[in-house]
Amino acid sequence: MAAVCARILRRSFSSARQLSAAASGEEHQGARMWKILSFVVAIPGVSVCMLNCYLKAQQHSHERPEFVPYDHLRIRNKPFPWGDGKHSFFHNPHANPLPTGWEDAEEH
Repeated sequence: MAAVCARILRRSFSSARQLSAAASGEEHQGARMWKILSFVVAIPGVSVCMLNCYLKAQQHSHERPEFVPYDHLRIRNKPFPWGDGKHSFFHNPHANPLPTGWEDAEEH
């Protein structure tokens, strides 16, 4: 049984070597094709995506949306263990409202 397995492995490895030797000429063509595709397709595609993101960011309004106190959002069962207990650890007053509303609205 071991001899049969050894013979099968030898055949598969020898045929793999023969195929790789025959394909070495085609390997250069494959690398050339991917290099051309990178310069012709990938780089312009990434550039178009970057331009699209930049133009969308220029059109974007930076005003905050109106605060709507939904019952299922901003649930606080107990206060946070730091600060005053109302602000999350990575709180941003311009992007994260408190359960009662935006911080700027509370101060005015």
